Amino acid sequence: MIKFADMLYKRPDIEGLKKTMTEATEKVIHAQSYAEVREAFFEVQDKYDEGETLYTIASIRNTMNTEDEYYDAEVLWLQEQMARMIPFTNAWNKALTESAFRKEFEDEFGSQMFKIMEASLMTEDERIVPETIEDGEITQEYVKTVAQANTELNGEKNNFYGLLKHMESTDRQERKNAFEAWAALYEKISPKLDEQYSKLVGLRDTSAKKMGFKSYTDMAYIMNDRFDYNQEDAARFRKQVLDIITPAVIKIRDKQRARLGVDKLKYYDEALKFPEGNAKPIGTMQELVDKAQIMYRAMSKETGEFFDFMKEYQLFDLETRQGKHMGGYMTRLPSYKAPFIFSNFNGTLADVDVLTHEAGHAFQGYISMRSIPITELWGSTSEINEVHSMSMEHFAYPWMESFFGPNAEKYRITHLVAATCTIPYLVSVDEFQHRVYADPKMDAMERRRVWREIEQKYMPWRDYDGNAFLEEGGFWMQKQHIFLYPFYYIEYALAQICAFQYYGRMKEDRSAAWEDYLRLCKAGGTKGYFELLGIGNLLNPFKEGTVEKATRHVINEIMKLY
Repeated sequence: MIKFADMLYKRPDIEGLKKTMTEATEKVIHAQSYAEVREAFFEVQDKYDEGETLYTIASIRNTMNTEDEYYDAEVLWLQEQMARMIPFTNAWNKALTESAFRKEFEDEFGSQMFKIMEASLMTEDERIVPETIEDGEITQEYVKTVAQANTELNGEKNNFYGLLKHMESTDRQERKNAFEAWAALYEKISPKLDEQYSKLVGLRDTSAKKMGFKSYTDMAYIMNDRFDYNQEDAARFRKQVLDIITPAVIKIRDKQRARLGVDKLKYYDEALKFPEGNAKPIGTMQELVDKAQIMYRAMSKETGEFFDFMKEYQLFDLETRQGKHMGGYMTRLPSYKAPFIFSNFNGTLADVDVLTHEAGHAFQGYISMRSIPITELWGSTSEINEVHSMSMEHFAYPWMESFFGPNAEKYRITHLVAATCTIPYLVSVDEFQHRVYADPKMDAMERRRVWREIEQKYMPWRDYDGNAFLEEGGFWMQKQHIFLYPFYYIEYALAQICAFQYYGRMKEDRSAAWEDYLRLCKAGGTKGYFELLGIGNLLNPFKEGTVEKATRHVINEIMKLY
């Protein structure tokens, strides 16, 4: 194993991968035994993992600096090559799913892999290669548009993350100024974002129609491996949020208004939870990483081994920079069996959230990469993946004194408030996307009106203080998932409902809660969503009453302590 900075990138051997996959496909078709199918499968997996690792190295380095022309070009080339691999991948998946030895494969490794392959066959085809390539080109252009956007505040140039600490200032005028600068930043690039999103919606709708789907929404559910629930289930879950969480957040926001001593809570007040200031992490980026290492060593043997590995091989890029991709993520380097954590530290409590949230993803990846032989099954569906990360945020609570000193309790309260108050926004993004793809010819201003309507339904407390751009519905543009990962967002809300269940159990029997969580992590993606909920001893968020049961103790705690 070597440090990430020393990992060599070279273009993957795409032609070699095609050759390996073609030969293995023939072997599977003509196999006389399960042993032959099994051997062919792992030949392809090994070759594919090599290429995937190189692709991931290029992608990480591209997100580290979107202004680096070399890796920008490489990612575009790789995206095109992957699109052109579709016929070979489809032939391979078809041979495996139709193999006479499928039952033997399922007996050894389970049926989930075949469900994923069948979903891929339904949503990927030579017919949509041109749309797939163009989608990749536009999303790459989008990434650069937002990563390179900046504005001035108090004579200093700031990107999106540079403004966030000002938006948590105890000085209300400073918060408002930062908010106005943030809104102006997005308003300035909004014509470009509108154009990019219109193209993406059109391409995705075209692809869906070519593949025989009524709408892109139907296709996206299959692409996201949503085998256990449908659009009607999602709508019923959103209704639970509207009925249970939205009224609770209205009360929480009113407590916040009173605590801050303002007549009307404005958007730029929402981030400040305490009038004397939010809890801020103590220490430099390196010091926070060192504290995280101590925490994970104390948390469990498994988490200690994981974080020691991450730190030894420098599998992080945490500090924000101009031109760096927005947001945070965890990804995997298959050939090294190594997770990688990417983020944008900005001096706020969110920095600690990264060391728990993304580390939750990375911990699960580290465990599954060492115990599950099928690469495809290392991670689960996104609904479960986010349970890994969000639950880790709560499991880390006992160590917050190390990060925040005497303000540790303030952090924990802030975290609970933020986790609860965010859920209505999460389902708003989901409903927005359902509405957009139901009417793909909707223009930019119609999309803004739809967003504002949805926002006012789920978040009636939201007050933009007369900012015209946001009052007309421009807020949706700041969510990169809408552009890059269509329909990937309700998962965060579903997962928070599960994380709250673990948090409630932690307060009664931490050891039992941790064992349930660890068992879920070890299962990876070997089972479907509902089966994994059972493995993790979690209630199904779609069942009527689950939202109430999972959140009541959290809401009561907030109302008592905040």
